[in-house]
Amino acid sequence: MLRREMMKLAGAAALALGAGLGAAPALAADMPAPFDNPGEVKIALVRYLSTGDFFQAYLAGVERQAEALGVDLRVLDSRQDAALQADMVDQAIALGVDGIVIQHGLTESMKEAAQRAVDAGIKVVAFDVNVENPAIPQIEQSDYLLGKLALEQALKDNGTEFTAGYVYVPGIAPLDRRHVAWEEVKEANAGITEAAMFGTLDNPIANSVANQARSVLQANPTISVVFAPYDEFAKGVKIAVDEAGMSGDVDIYSADVSTADISAMREPGSAWAATVATNPAVVGEVSVRTLALMLAGEDPGQQVVVPPTLITQQFLNDEDIKNMDDLAAKMPAFAHADVAMADWMPLAGR
Repeated sequence: MLRREMMKLAGAAALALGAGLGAAPALAADMPAPFDNPGEVKIALVRYLSTGDFFQAYLAGVERQAEALGVDLRVLDSRQDAALQADMVDQAIALGVDGIVIQHGLTESMKEAAQRAVDAGIKVVAFDVNVENPAIPQIEQSDYLLGKLALEQALKDNGTEFTAGYVYVPGIAPLDRRHVAWEEVKEANAGITEAAMFGTLDNPIANSVANQARSVLQANPTISVVFAPYDEFAKGVKIAVDEAGMSGDVDIYSADVSTADISAMREPGSAWAATVATNPAVVGEVSVRTLALMLAGEDPGQQVVVPPTLITQQFLNDEDIKNMDDLAAKMPAFAHADVAMADWMPLAGR
């Protein structure tokens, strides 16, 4: 309780001292309440995960859409401290925000915190964390499909009999949904042997996973496929594979993408064969648009899904894609998602 009260005091101080992000949209007069009063709407992004290119791009999308709407955005980053993230929801309540985006986290730590925000009359949306609350829309990348598409490519490339390594940390909603796809594929293909399951979210994630993967590869030299359904996991596995001189013997299949990932996938002889992803910046924009619909009294639905796309190493090489801008140009669905939209709503970058 003492910690929570201290967080509330800190939140009040931040409100007094901090300058929010956001600028008035050009056509505020044409927007419904409360967006017809530029700068009056306050929202908070409460983050659990923030390390890695995906989360930097997600934040950029949140910031761009908040600016387009003319809202005051506060970003609260718990750096994978579950208790602190719950306290930060209370801090956001103390800040007097109108809406909260909860980004990742653990169900057990966020369920009650999210309910406290709802009880305070605050609109809440959740990205990649299941807070088990019918009043809170769930925003996701169709994580099951991310895993499914990556594994279908693994089967296409490697057949239905291979020894696999699997990187997984349970309790994280998107990873749990991707895990369902892995279990289904294993059950449907008896020739797949899971030699090792490992994984960690300790910072820096890629380096921590690399440390684990070194031991796994040494103990299981017959592994030919690694399913690493998060790009920081894939980076770590690639580090270990490269160090072991196994780049020609192992294929890595992942989820999520960034410019750094594209570069790593396109390295000569890279083991990183494919990933399945949405544009994290677009997911950030969708998160804010979903919250904006709720604040305007509209119903975005209980599930807001941004569809993913398969990205293979061969495609990147064939199209000479060097960065996320190139990828968006070659894959129009990557640049924008027609999700959580309204005629009155200004779009980020438009």
